[in-house]
Amino acid sequence: MTSHGQSAGGPAPSTGIGPTPGNERSTAGGLRTALSGRARGAVAIGIATVVLFLISAVLAPQSVSGGAISAMLPFAAILAVVAIGQTLVVQQGGIDLSVPGVFSLSVVVVTKLASSGTPGAIFLAVAAAFLIAAVAGAVSGFVVARLNVAPIVATLGMNALLIGATWAVSEGAARRTPTGLSDVIGSTLLGVPVTVVVAIVLTVVVGVVVRLTPTGRIFEAVGANPRVAVAAGIAPLRYTLGAYSVAAVLYAVAGVLLTGIVNTPGISEGNTYLLPSVAAVVLGGTSLLGGKGSVLASLIAAVFFTQVDRLASTLGLAYGWQILIQALALGLGVAFHSGFRPGGKRRAPAVEEPRKPVEVA
Repeated sequence: MTSHGQSAGGPAPSTGIGPTPGNERSTAGGLRTALSGRARGAVAIGIATVVLFLISAVLAPQSVSGGAISAMLPFAAILAVVAIGQTLVVQQGGIDLSVPGVFSLSVVVVTKLASSGTPGAIFLAVAAAFLIAAVAGAVSGFVVARLNVAPIVATLGMNALLIGATWAVSEGAARRTPTGLSDVIGSTLLGVPVTVVVAIVLTVVVGVVVRLTPTGRIFEAVGANPRVAVAAGIAPLRYTLGAYSVAAVLYAVAGVLLTGIVNTPGISEGNTYLLPSVAAVVLGGTSLLGGKGSVLASLIAAVFFTQVDRLASTLGLAYGWQILIQALALGLGVAFHSGFRPGGKRRAPAVEEPRKPVEVA
């Protein structure tokens, strides 16, 4: 008797997760394709960002002055941290709509628990914000992976719970940022804002873990094809839980960073980061179907969208126009990275040829 999917005396069939003698060439080709896709996304958004700054220099020179860029970079860094978290979720084939709730609750928790401004109170407040975010993200991931609830529904429900908790904790009133926190986060390191340093460090750490470690490679493989992962004996649950939980902690980090550079942050600060975070991920080339992604491209896209807002406000455009521009950029990003070309046909997805059945003696 032979086990399911294995011929008598023969090797086990390839799962596509790891290289085997029969699929080494296809694995190498797939890796080259993934790397070229990541590079293409980073290069494309990098060129678009350079073009945007050139346009800004022509239409509104004051928006690209030294002072304007110095004021823009901390907010771009905060959006980049949120986009990194959203990238991890999208790489698992999901989307996270709980960004506003996690972000806003983190702001409220930190400003309330650390109101005394002592180092100990600030540390405990930040730790509490991170812990709450991690638990909320893990619950969302569990509901998605184990209960098979659509990510949009699961994270939207979690967002509603977190928004309710935000209002309950804050009692509807904004609080001032503790002096000790603003002294640290609002400072610079070798002339670079601390928020920018944090965003760069997180981009490097997450990028290295996802792209250069065995766990990261399995993480991408699970996101690209969970069924193949299950067939290979890999449990997708922990990778989905990890993606949503780490993403939520990153949203909390962004909330803490914003708290440190704003005197009196509002209790709904996270609302302005949902659409830009999704748009940055998509414009950076991360596949909405899961799998490959680039946190570096997401970071560059965050700079792009922050400068778009800066240019729009400098030109005196209403906030509604800024939202329309973000939505348009999101649509163009989806069209570009899905293979649509004006006047051409959409790229057809590659289809593997069916394997011949294995005869069992």
